[in-house]
Amino acid sequence: MSTDTFSNPDMPGYVGFANLPNQIHRKSVKRGFEFTLMVVGESGLGKSTLINTLFLTDLYPDRVLSSAQENIDKTVKIDVSTVEIEERGVKVRLTVVDTPGYGDAIDNTDCFQSIIQYINEQFERYLQDESGLNRRHIVDNRVHCCFYFINPAGHGLKPLDIQFMKQLHNKVNIVPVLAKADTLTKQEVAKLKRKVLDEIEENGIHIYPLPDCDTDEEEDYKEQVRQLKEAVPFAVVGSTTVLDVGGKKVRGRQYPWGVIEVENPNHCDFIKLRCLLGTHMQDLTEVTQDVHYENYRSERLAKGGGSPLAAAATAINNNSHSSTNSLPSKKQINSPPVVGQEKDRMVMELEEKEAQIRKMQEMMARMQAQLQDKK
Repeated sequence: MSTDTFSNPDMPGYVGFANLPNQIHRKSVKRGFEFTLMVVGESGLGKSTLINTLFLTDLYPDRVLSSAQENIDKTVKIDVSTVEIEERGVKVRLTVVDTPGYGDAIDNTDCFQSIIQYINEQFERYLQDESGLNRRHIVDNRVHCCFYFINPAGHGLKPLDIQFMKQLHNKVNIVPVLAKADTLTKQEVAKLKRKVLDEIEENGIHIYPLPDCDTDEEEDYKEQVRQLKEAVPFAVVGSTTVLDVGGKKVRGRQYPWGVIEVENPNHCDFIKLRCLLGTHMQDLTEVTQDVHYENYRSERLAKGGGSPLAAAATAINNNSHSSTNSLPSKKQINSPPVVGQEKDRMVMELEEKEAQIRKMQEMMARMQAQLQDKK
């Protein structure tokens, strides 16, 4: 007879609730994470180079740059690239949404409409999946963060920049980025940052707000968040070239007067921007879910007067009536009752889902009323 005893992994006197974070961690790591990053800006600002530098991968190996003549009749298109990245056992399905052609035309009126349409389509797809009967494996392709590249050659924001951010700041987390910061001196970078922030505030644009730290957080983390907030908008330099500087391998750009080190915080804010993604990726996802998606969802349900489930239930009823009416009278009498039972079951499930959505809609209305009262 076996005398094996079960060893308690915890100390005596503890229930074991302290293991909950470890359970969630193991489950999350096993499932993996999804993150979608959109990059928007004029051509030639180094968007692709920065993304390749950030994630140490080549997302655009086969890209062919089109000529000016080819760009005359070309509109803004959406270029989606997905790559699986694994680091220390943690897997992330990274989707990068590029917008080639943005701001390149002579007339840029409504050039951001295709971008807005793409973001809304991802919200709509998620809403359809969430409202469906099988919600266990929903792929999240919603845009969680948007890097908006600002031209360093300008004296602040252009009218197109302001118009774009005003159109999208309630749909996506916008992180402003000063591109090619190595073309400016430190004094020029500081001056341009102040100008950009002033114009963002004057125009009532909401960029991604880094969350405040709790009082019980470690001092190192508080200092890190403080520095990240001060760095906005991030002045960055991208480069995938590895150079030898004093016997040390660094990624940077070689100039006649010296080397710009991409990962040197004294040279640019690249490492801070990467830190923002690393430390606040979960918060960016939560803000997308709790704020931007819920706003879209409440507007969609209020505007549509119902959910996709109602349309599906109507379609089921219509299809069943039309198919029944098209059969001869003898076949109608002899038709098996299983078809009617299946239809009734699906309609009941749809009605239950509809009731759940109505409850959530009422809850959203109450939350919005409370937010209005606080304002």
